[in-house]
Amino acid sequence: MPQTLKFDLDGTISDPLLGIVNCTNHAFAKLGHPTFDMEDIRPWVGPPFEVMFRGLLGPLSDAQVIDIVTHYRARYGKVGYAENKLYDGIPQALEVLAKRGYRLGVCTSKKVEFAEKILVHFGLRDAFDFVDGGDVGIKKVDQLAGLVARGADNGGVSAADAIMIGDRAVDITSAQANGIASMGVLWGFGDRAEIEGAAPDMIAEAPGDLVGMIS
Repeated sequence: MPQTLKFDLDGTISDPLLGIVNCTNHAFAKLGHPTFDMEDIRPWVGPPFEVMFRGLLGPLSDAQVIDIVTHYRARYGKVGYAENKLYDGIPQALEVLAKRGYRLGVCTSKKVEFAEKILVHFGLRDAFDFVDGGDVGIKKVDQLAGLVARGADNGGVSAADAIMIGDRAVDITSAQANGIASMGVLWGFGDRAEIEGAAPDMIAEAPGDLVGMIS
């Protein structure tokens, strides 16, 4: 049985689309780039910033990416983080899993300070034993490797008794590369074809399925 459940944040715990769209377009406009409709940005939610921005705008230097990120985060830290919407059923599932003794954590590409703000905003921070965040240039596979290297006794995880839960293929493939079991979820930004193509150990259709599938 698993001991530690690691949740992706965007697309798994909460829907960040409105905040991401508003902050992306804010940053693009500040720097003279074109802006995009919500549905143009939606497919890029989940991967790191450099992937999203280059996917939308085409080739960008590392310096250009950093400039965009700076303007993006200036707005995100003030209002963008609060434009998240919590998925129905997530608080209840987390409460049950915690009561059953599972150790819960977050592993997100988002900077840890923003992840913390979102969890506090929703009153969920106390549900999690740890929150691991990323940054520009840091891949999720390396984040998970770092958690495994630290070990469960030092704020990390044991690969043998953990599950990575996320809505994009990168969550699943990163777990697989580190010898960690995985669960793909279908209420986020990755569609069924993407999730099934990554071959997770389990697939959850809705947040209410989490408790029964894990327990």
